[in-house]
Amino acid sequence: MPPAIGKESDMRDAYGRDFSYLRLSVTDVCNFSCSYCLPDGFVKKPGPGFLSLDEIRRLATAFAALGMWKIRITGGEPSLRRDFLKIIQVLKSVNGVKTLATTTNGYKLEQKAQIWRDAGLDAINISIDSLDASTFHQLTGHDRLAEVMNGVEACLAAGYKSVKVNAVLLKGVNDQDLDLFLDFIKSRPISVRFIELMRTGDNAEYFKRYHLAASKISDQLQALGWVQKSREAGAGPAQEYVHGEFTGRIGLIAPYSKDFCTSCNRLRVSARGNLHLCLFSENGISMRHLLQCDSQIPALQAFVRQSLGYKKVSHFLHEGFSGSTQKLADIGG
Repeated sequence: MPPAIGKESDMRDAYGRDFSYLRLSVTDVCNFSCSYCLPDGFVKKPGPGFLSLDEIRRLATAFAALGMWKIRITGGEPSLRRDFLKIIQVLKSVNGVKTLATTTNGYKLEQKAQIWRDAGLDAINISIDSLDASTFHQLTGHDRLAEVMNGVEACLAAGYKSVKVNAVLLKGVNDQDLDLFLDFIKSRPISVRFIELMRTGDNAEYFKRYHLAASKISDQLQALGWVQKSREAGAGPAQEYVHGEFTGRIGLIAPYSKDFCTSCNRLRVSARGNLHLCLFSENGISMRHLLQCDSQIPALQAFVRQSLGYKKVSHFLHEGFSGSTQKLADIGG
């Protein structure tokens, strides 16, 4: 039986970090053109197709048997897969998967929130970089803020265990939106997470112009009486803040902060079956040849455990390193 939530898995690296969280990309296609991710929109790349349902099932079965109990479905925009509902059902049926989440741009959310919840989705993150309609339109290329916000309300009504909103922090663009977000979570059980812009292979000038340290937000929060809470088992990298007068929370993801990588608990698999030991790994490690039949699951498990030996102590972003990742959409952020 897989270990209980909060227990150590059978996957540990040379630095003692335990990996219980898988970010599984099912497509790199996205219908938004966010300025920090896909400013020119999605461009199809040559190569093999995306993982099939059977490959996804075998992958999840292998990882869950090793103790990985949390899976987040990512993209691109994962709901663009025509079989997205079946992906939810397949992953939720895997023994050992206790928490199934997804991240979405929210464009289908108002119609799909309840359907996905009924299929087994436990938690959902919605990317909303601004609560100002014109800024949202500027950043995403779509005038859909009202539609996406209706989707957030639909998630609350559907009874998800966790509803979060992600906002990439951009200097001079949305860094003045804190008050809007605070008003939004005053009476809603939502965690808003501000994410520092990260350097990738193609955004050097954009990064230089718009990067802002998350400490600007943490300083403002502390001045307003918000208090940092301890990290929960299986949680992502966010430092969460709470306030007695607010139902919601604020989270900060600060990859350039000291010791950010010491609590790493997640691995990534791309939509074409490559294992990424870090968001900024030099290269993914192909596993697809071990996903072709159920009898390969033990070999896949041995391969993953061996590969963990190559995971480095840090992403080295603070040294100006960004690896070979060209766009975050390539491996699901």
